[in-house]
Amino acid sequence: MFSMTNTLENKITFKSIKNTISEKFNKSNETPLLDAMLNYKKAPMTGFHIPGHNRGLGVHPKFQELVGQDVLNIDTTDEFDNLGTLHPATGAILKAQELASIAYGSKKTFFVTGGSTVANLALAFALTNPFEEVLIGRNCHRSVLTGLIISGAKVNWVIPKKLDDWAIFGNIEAAEIENKLKNNRNIKLVWITNPTYEGVVSDIKTISAICKKYKAALIVDEAHGCLWNFNDTLPTSALHLGADAVVHSLHKTGGAMTQASMLHLGKNSIFEEEKVRHALKLLHTTSPSLLLLSSLDAARANLSSAYGQKMLDRAVENAMFFRKEAKSIENLSVLENDVNIDITKLFIKMKNLTGLQLEYILEHEYKIEVESASDEGILILSNIGNTKEEFEYLIKCLKEISTKKYELQPKNIKIMPLIDPEIVMNLREAYFAPKEYVKKENAIGRISSEVVALCPPGISILLPGEIIKKEHLPYLFSYEKIEVIKE
Repeated sequence: MFSMTNTLENKITFKSIKNTISEKFNKSNETPLLDAMLNYKKAPMTGFHIPGHNRGLGVHPKFQELVGQDVLNIDTTDEFDNLGTLHPATGAILKAQELASIAYGSKKTFFVTGGSTVANLALAFALTNPFEEVLIGRNCHRSVLTGLIISGAKVNWVIPKKLDDWAIFGNIEAAEIENKLKNNRNIKLVWITNPTYEGVVSDIKTISAICKKYKAALIVDEAHGCLWNFNDTLPTSALHLGADAVVHSLHKTGGAMTQASMLHLGKNSIFEEEKVRHALKLLHTTSPSLLLLSSLDAARANLSSAYGQKMLDRAVENAMFFRKEAKSIENLSVLENDVNIDITKLFIKMKNLTGLQLEYILEHEYKIEVESASDEGILILSNIGNTKEEFEYLIKCLKEISTKKYELQPKNIKIMPLIDPEIVMNLREAYFAPKEYVKKENAIGRISSEVVALCPPGISILLPGEIIKKEHLPYLFSYEKIEVIKE
């Protein structure tokens, strides 16, 4: 069986969070921004401002048919007093952010309309300096590295545990963090991804304590864990385990619209709020979508509500149902043994198929779309919007597939990079160095000058300043040429 990440004695429960802030939490069903948007929709005015389509009158008829008149009616920006502004946060937007901060238990919560990418960029821009050493998990999202290219900070890698049988990264071991900090007192910031894309969970409580011991700040990219704060079966959010900053992609699993995310500062964060605020303002669009912002307000209220709790319980129950039924399917394995895991992330593999083959069969023969496929398996998400009937159908299809004979395709295409990097130059220095394109076969031994990362999951294969090796070639199947530093 899967390993429960938090035992009862050390789990910080959703109930305990609610009790701690009970008076404020009674406001959890309020939706100030959503209400303001509904009022805006119901009270149209003659507009001589952006967006120029003027509630849909200026769009292509096919686009209007695609998205509907309701969407066009509320496609507006944060320039009107009844809605508020994002930078600086005012009005209904400010109230919505304050309610999100209460619900997540943060010192400060910022709404982000450029996905967790912009949140990560802002943290790197605000909190790191040129040539300052930062300890980063190698399985970080490419946006973290893009932020460090901007800032000029020096990367010091911590390599997560490799789950070779699954061809994915696992957890980051606390002992590795301590070893790095103990032997390099120049590191004052640790930045890790938790959970992994496939749901593997690291011991953030211990890692946080180690960071405090060595006076290093801790940022946790918890993009795929935005539900954790609202269900006691799921792991505890890093916001309650001592992290200084946490990023959540509400659009991934929380019910918000695509690109809608949140950036939180922990209750006892050592980071200056103004630095983060200014970085977000510099990197954010000056015309944020109110549709995305109001979806964050709605998602927070939904997850905090009794109705949302039932959705979360259903997602957990569906995941448990799948794991139980999957045991009876021949040649099928589910990632769960010997790892701590978010059980709503279902990473599976079938003995007689590659992950890419299994994805193709499900999509083209059974009309099932999965989150992603990797070298060995596929990732299935048990979402708050999935039904029990959908999982019953999925199990039925997998049983049928397991009984059929397919020709196993050679694994000459690889998705998940598990190669230890050989760094010879600073990220920023290499990115801006003179460069040239060469055929990938001729690039072996050369220094990469570009970020190569497949998304999903957005984990870097090569970064500027790293030596290109023969082992990289299977991951570069879509490249004819690669950008390298000019000799």
